[in-house]
Amino acid sequence: MVYYSKNEKETQKIAGDLARKVIISKNPTVIALEGELGAGKTTFVKGFAKALSIKAKIKSPTFTLMKEYKIPSLGKSQITNHKSQINHKFKISNSKHLIHIDCYRVRDHRDLSTLDLKSLFHSPDNIVLIEWPERISKILPKKIIKVHIDHIDEVKRKINIIM
Repeated sequence: MVYYSKNEKETQKIAGDLARKVIISKNPTVIALEGELGAGKTTFVKGFAKALSIKAKIKSPTFTLMKEYKIPSLGKSQITNHKSQINHKFKISNSKHLIHIDCYRVRDHRDLSTLDLKSLFHSPDNIVLIEWPERISKILPKKIIKVHIDHIDEVKRKINIIM
């Protein structure tokens, strides 16, 4: 699906819509965020986290490589998709985590060997968002969601989500 964003707020809304779709999954979720420097990958993560009621200030983990955020228990009102007005009649488990990884500074997957990424990728309790995923493509699961963000101009973006 292709979306066009006129500003950061719209980019975050698009990310929030994706977050509300994937949070109800009982399967592991890995989201590969592709795009040039400054395209809006971290802005996308901010909107994704906000939609999951994560209150922490989201910054790109360029130097720490990975940050983990606990996703609070979400009731049906918080995961209602406002466009289609679908209510999910269950509570999301308290054990879900959002994992944000930034691979900008790594050469390949071996630079992250101490993080045990394969376990993180295969846990249904994790939603993993990866900036610069092409640097660790050899260890990514086969089933991922790709989000490619292109600059249209200084503030406008084209966001292609492939599920």
